[in-house]
Amino acid sequence: MRSDEVKKGLERTPHRALLYGTGITEGDWNKPFVGIASSFTDLIPGHTGMRALERAIDNGVHAGGGRPFIFGVPGICDGIAMGHTGMKYSLPSRELIADIIETVCEAHRLDGLVLLTNCDKITPGMIMGLVRVNVPGIVVTAGPMLSGRYRMRRLSFVRDSYEPIGEVQAGRMSIEEARELEKRACPGPGSCQGLYTANTMACVTEAMGLSLPGCATALAVSADKIRIAYESGQRIVSLIEKNIPARKILTREAIENGIRVDMALGGSTNTVLHIPAIAHEAGMDFPLEAFDVISRSTPHISSICPGGEYFMEDLEFAGGIPAVMKVLSPKLNDAMTVSGRTVLEIAADAERNDEDIIRDLDKAYHAEGGIAILRGNLAPAGAVVKQSAVPEKMLEFEGEAKVFDSEEEAMKSIMARKVKAGDVVVIRYEGPKGGPGMREMLSPTATVVGMGLSDSVALLTDGRFSGGTRGPCIGHISPEAMEGGPIAVVQNGDRIRISVPNRRVDVVLSDEEIERRLARWRKPSPRVTTGWLARYVKHVTSAGTGAVLE
Repeated sequence: MRSDEVKKGLERTPHRALLYGTGITEGDWNKPFVGIASSFTDLIPGHTGMRALERAIDNGVHAGGGRPFIFGVPGICDGIAMGHTGMKYSLPSRELIADIIETVCEAHRLDGLVLLTNCDKITPGMIMGLVRVNVPGIVVTAGPMLSGRYRMRRLSFVRDSYEPIGEVQAGRMSIEEARELEKRACPGPGSCQGLYTANTMACVTEAMGLSLPGCATALAVSADKIRIAYESGQRIVSLIEKNIPARKILTREAIENGIRVDMALGGSTNTVLHIPAIAHEAGMDFPLEAFDVISRSTPHISSICPGGEYFMEDLEFAGGIPAVMKVLSPKLNDAMTVSGRTVLEIAADAERNDEDIIRDLDKAYHAEGGIAILRGNLAPAGAVVKQSAVPEKMLEFEGEAKVFDSEEEAMKSIMARKVKAGDVVVIRYEGPKGGPGMREMLSPTATVVGMGLSDSVALLTDGRFSGGTRGPCIGHISPEAMEGGPIAVVQNGDRIRISVPNRRVDVVLSDEEIERRLARWRKPSPRVTTGWLARYVKHVTSAGTGAVLE
């Protein structure tokens, strides 16, 4: 065992002395040392319930014959960080988390890892660290939140706390009702109720075989989640004994399964950043085109908010990811999972309890998957849109550019009701280098929806859109403005043409005019010159390659 390097032999006497100081017993020296990486924090509702899950995993490891050690990993709540300087730290935190997993696991020579996670950048960051150290590992996502309730109407976080901002501004809702919604939209522990980034990554993780069956959708408040946590603790010991490291599970075929399930569900566009970053750590390359190829051949079979009306709790009761894989089984690779069973074995045994929440392939909500990759003279290295959440009339759209050099500028103009039907809001210098940190733009997108403009206004950015975004919102435009991409020279009044079916996003200018403007363009000074974000800016790559660090 790897842990023998710190616990066996005369020369490790002082190491054992320190470990005895933790409460270890003589009977533990021949057991595998299992790290339980926990992102528990009081700051994030998706993580506040993790103390019970830590206990369940800990008990499971003991029952399986291992010796567990819990250690902490930081977490950022994107919803709380949204719309201000804090969001600059969200995507970069993914790299910190991966480094922490590597550091603790390697320094203490742990034999395996159980990753207790839930939200946004935390789940991919932990997986990146796991495949980097390549020890046996299992991911336990802490589960979705129950829907809120207001006057018997079900509530979700984004629709009922962000979109009311625009509704109040447009006079479509009273401030008193908005105050009631904000109290009730998040009724307790769990990741936000729709198919936002946290839940999308949980579903992708299970589909890739890194979580036990049912883990992604088992609700945060459920006994099922406690049982899955316990069983994950037991199972990790078996994976260690059989020497099944993470990269034996996370194969190219497994990643393709994750992408296909993502497309079928209509998940967050942020997976186009996270899956390539995870693949990169595993020594594989997954270009943007891989997403588009899989999306074109994967019907969109489940309509969950923000793009649809169902909630994660509905997907859970309909059969969860095993039931989704049952429908998709003709298109899935028969990859191994941490459960010891293959994907197709799990799918064959699954029950689908509702044929509208999880539809048949020939009765899909859309013929293609949730995400489309666009290119054009405005995004020669690619851009991303959640096509399943775009109104049909906006799939083809041409409008007049209104250009802003920051999210704050755009939000000020939207709140002042200066954005009108027919506009294309362009928000630039918000990419990985320009932001820095590639901030999510949920505030402007949700406000536009709340003001009733989602079927007449498009938004484009070299930053990101939240998993909670719906409407014609195109993000990840690459090269970003800070790197001298064409988005840097778009001017107010330029015509922008979008064709999602043809996978195009263009500014209606000649190549010669774009080149003339680029020749006059001068790179602005970095917005952040101190702290670790200043180092991040120097090493981060483009969104088109997953915004990984060189």
